[in-house]
Amino acid sequence: MSIDQKISQAKAKLLVNYPLFGALASKLELSVNDDIESFKSNGIKLEYNSDFLAELSDGEMEFVFANGAMHASLAHESRRNGRSGWLWQLATDYAINDMLVKNSLLRPHGAHYSKRFSGMYAEEIYAELKDDILRDELEYEADDIEDTKSDSDNQNSSKNPEFIQEEQLFEEFAKAKFDESQKNNEIPASMERFFTLTCNSKIDWRDELRVALDKFYRDDYTLLPPSKKLLYSGIYLPSSKSQTFRFVVAIDSSGSVDEILLGTFLSELNFIMNTFSNFHLDLLVCDDKIQTHKTFYSGDILEVELNGGGATDFRAVFEFIEKGQEDVKLLLYFSDLDGIFPKNSPMYEVKWIAPKESQVPFGEVIVMEP
Repeated sequence: MSIDQKISQAKAKLLVNYPLFGALASKLELSVNDDIESFKSNGIKLEYNSDFLAELSDGEMEFVFANGAMHASLAHESRRNGRSGWLWQLATDYAINDMLVKNSLLRPHGAHYSKRFSGMYAEEIYAELKDDILRDELEYEADDIEDTKSDSDNQNSSKNPEFIQEEQLFEEFAKAKFDESQKNNEIPASMERFFTLTCNSKIDWRDELRVALDKFYRDDYTLLPPSKKLLYSGIYLPSSKSQTFRFVVAIDSSGSVDEILLGTFLSELNFIMNTFSNFHLDLLVCDDKIQTHKTFYSGDILEVELNGGGATDFRAVFEFIEKGQEDVKLLLYFSDLDGIFPKNSPMYEVKWIAPKESQVPFGEVIVMEP
C-alpha cells in the first residue's frame, strides 16, 4: 500500500472512530519534510517524515493526524505571546497528546507524552519546561532559526497577519465542529481544556438558525454501511445521502450601516459558513441596488467587498432572487431594517438579522446581542 493510500485510510478511519478529530483532520494541509525525524505541526499544516509515517500502524497514524488537527484548531501561535517557538511547540504537544491518550488513541513511539503534565494547559506546561531548562534538566533543542531569536523578535514574527488569519479561520471551523459535537453529546474526553462550552457567535445560531435550517437542510452522511467506492482497498469512507442546501444571504451596505456593524455581519456570516456543510450560498451586497453577487460552496473562505453607501431598498434583493435564483428555500438578510420593503411576501422563508427589534411586513427578526 502506498503512503498516500495509508494516509487516506487512516484519515477515513479517524472520521469513523473519532468524528470530531476526523472532521478537523480532513481540512489539514499535509506536507512531506524528510529533514525532520517524525512529524510536527505549526498550526497551519502538518509536516511529516515519509519513512516515519510509512512504519506506523493505522492507529498510530490516526494519532498523528488528530495531533496535527488539534494544533491547527487551537490558534496556538496567537497564544504564544513571545514564548520560545520550540518550547511552546513542545508544551502544546504535551497538552494535546495527553488529551488524545485519554481518548484511547494509539500514541506512536517518540510522541511527546508524560503523566506529569496530565490535565494541564499548554501555558502551565511551558512554565514547568522552562524551569526544567533553568535547572539543566531539559536540553534546549531549537529546530529552526526562529527558535534562537529573542523574545521580542519571536513576538513580532508570531504576528504575521496572513499566518494569524489562517490560524483563526481554522480555529473558527474547529469551534463550529466542537459546538456540533457538543449538541450531539459526542465531545471527546478532556476537551474542556481547549474549547469553552459556549458559542462565540453573537447570535445563538445553534438554536435560532438551526430552527430555520432544519426544515430544509439534510446532511445524512452515514458510516453503516460505508461507501463502496474505496472499500476494496481497505479504505473506509462514510457513504453520502446528502443533498446540497441552497440559500441566499443579503448584506445591507447602505449609508445607515456603519463599518462596525458591517464587520459584525461578516463575522456572523463566516460563523455560519464554518458551521454548516454541503451548501450552496449566494451572497448579495445591496443598498438600493445589488452591488455584489458572489457564490460560495462548502469549504470556501469568505472574501467579499462591501460596496454601497446609498439608500436602502430591500426590493432589489427579492427581485434578483425572483428573476434568477431557483430552489431558494431561505433568505438571511443582515440589515438595520431601515429601508423600503416589498409589498408581497415571497414563497421562501426570510430571516432578518438586525441589531435591534423592528417591525417587518413578513419573515422573522433575529436580534444580534451587543
